[in-house]
Amino acid sequence: MIIGIVAIVLSILFSSPWFITPKYKSTVIMFPTSTNAVSKALLSESFGNKQDILEFGEEEQAEQLLQILNSNQIQSKVIEKFRLMEHYGIDSNERFRNTKLFREYERNITFKRTEFMAVQISVLDKDPQMAADIANNVADLVDSVKNQMIKERAKMAFRIVEKEYKDLVYQVRMMEDSMTTLRMLGVHEYETQSEMIMQQLAIEYAKGNTRGIKALEEKMDVLAKYGGAYVSLREALLHEKKQLSLVKAKFAEAKVDAEQVLPQKFIVNSAYKAEKKSYPVRWLIVMITTLSSLLLCILVIIIIESLKRSELEPLVPLLKKKDLG
Repeated sequence: MIIGIVAIVLSILFSSPWFITPKYKSTVIMFPTSTNAVSKALLSESFGNKQDILEFGEEEQAEQLLQILNSNQIQSKVIEKFRLMEHYGIDSNERFRNTKLFREYERNITFKRTEFMAVQISVLDKDPQMAADIANNVADLVDSVKNQMIKERAKMAFRIVEKEYKDLVYQVRMMEDSMTTLRMLGVHEYETQSEMIMQQLAIEYAKGNTRGIKALEEKMDVLAKYGGAYVSLREALLHEKKQLSLVKAKFAEAKVDAEQVLPQKFIVNSAYKAEKKSYPVRWLIVMITTLSSLLLCILVIIIIESLKRSELEPLVPLLKKKDLG
């Protein structure tokens, strides 16, 4: 009983704010989104590839989000913004200052996936407002860090598509200029023109109109000279325009991905200033300390009693003989 009372008193004393700094907990709960590309969600014409921008992400997206939350980019931004080295009382001239800082960061700022595929950000701090601010800031950084990663790749893709698009536009313009030149030479629609000229030529032959025949033959010579080039150019132009239409759609999608962003998470619960401390749990410390002390005490008593018995056992026969005598 004495040991139990002493254990209770000491555990209450050593778990008090004089020895353990109380910490307050703030949490943010959020769901990842299912989409990364803005164009795929909003502009894609393919039904199979089109995604719902309002759809929550699944296990894969949650794991990706956790990996981003544990990244050095978020860690360094939080440390810099909230001056955590100074806040945690770490001397900037200390040899292992970064090791201690990262250890404190990982101890106080944690991330985990919930059973419903959401991601929870938990922050412990001696200042309740600081804990809430850090948790909300980490949630905000998810968008900036992930969008930055996506935009770097999207900008490279945009430059590739942009070059292809501009090359095709230039080729189509050159072909159209060539078509304009052929039309100025008199080749407007090769098949229709040649058919009409042949019909008219037959009529002029029947009339015996030498002047008309000569004019028509000159036109036929022009068609014969440039007709093949006209047909080849026309077919190539049709093909290039189809390609241009496809590339233009890709160009529009790549431009949107490079210039526009979407939020990468759905916030379910934002962090707020805690009114009650979360650490240490004094009743748990008192209970574990008291039970441990009592168990240790019982064990020690059992050992002492066993030793006493072992010491007295050799004297038992002598005592019995003395009593009989």
